[in-house]
Amino acid sequence: MGIDSRDYYRPSGFGGFSFFPPVIKNLLIINIAVFLIQMIFDNITFNGVPGWYFLNRYFALNPLNGIDSAGMPYNFKIWQFLTYQFMHGDFTHILFNMFTLWMFGMELENLMGSRKFLAYYLLCGFGAGLFQLFLAPVFSESLAPTIGASGAVFGIMIAFAMFFPDRYIFLYFLIPIKAKYLIAFLVVIEFLSVNEPTLVAHLAHIGGAVTGFLFILIDKRYDFRFDRIFNFHRKKSSYKFSSRFRKPSFSQDIEEAEFYEINSEKEEEITQEEIDRILDKISQSGYKSLTEREKRILFEASKKK
Repeated sequence: MGIDSRDYYRPSGFGGFSFFPPVIKNLLIINIAVFLIQMIFDNITFNGVPGWYFLNRYFALNPLNGIDSAGMPYNFKIWQFLTYQFMHGDFTHILFNMFTLWMFGMELENLMGSRKFLAYYLLCGFGAGLFQLFLAPVFSESLAPTIGASGAVFGIMIAFAMFFPDRYIFLYFLIPIKAKYLIAFLVVIEFLSVNEPTLVAHLAHIGGAVTGFLFILIDKRYDFRFDRIFNFHRKKSSYKFSSRFRKPSFSQDIEEAEFYEINSEKEEEITQEEIDRILDKISQSGYKSLTEREKRILFEASKKK
């Protein structure tokens, strides 16, 4: 049985579908490295001023107006839209964000291709920053610098729910729930929590989710339809990926697969090397980059399970 959007979520590995695709791997490394730097600065001072204050002043996303904890005006700089995404408040914060990024982002990078995935991730973080920067003063009088990848990660979760709506996620590793319901619930909670007096930047989470949602709707490459989420007139789920623990299975949708089956009158020999090459191409450039012959080869391979 091939992996489709109704299967339980199990990370794939090896071959063209990478367990740790390059952008995910580098994002994890950079975030961990920055967190270690933050830990060092938490324990040093400069002329009596804590090191963390300098990091937050120059690299966290500072409000446009207001006074910080040292009585100085906040120091907003344009580069903070990027740098704040790689800073975290504590170990739990970075652990949750990086695990969620890996769990949901792994398949997305293989689907989108590494370059588009990186652009998507950073854009969601930028959108999250815009929401926090301009809407936070509307909902709260108490402002503070914002740090964390949570906004970008919410964009990743939204994309996962849109492409793999019926994929089951194990909540607390025990309770299976479909991605579209779990992620929709988390977004609703963020909306309901906007006015709560907490240190969580709920507006940034919402901004990342909204940015990701609009990106996928606007991007003509995916031709996204809501019937993929709500199962209207649905024959078979889109976007399948293979695992080297199973025989390859990948199809764009049932109509396209049937086309290749009808037009493949003479069956050609399919080697594992050829399949690996095609999967590598998907990892780098996405499924849309495949030729009709390459799509047919994957479909024929999936039928031989």
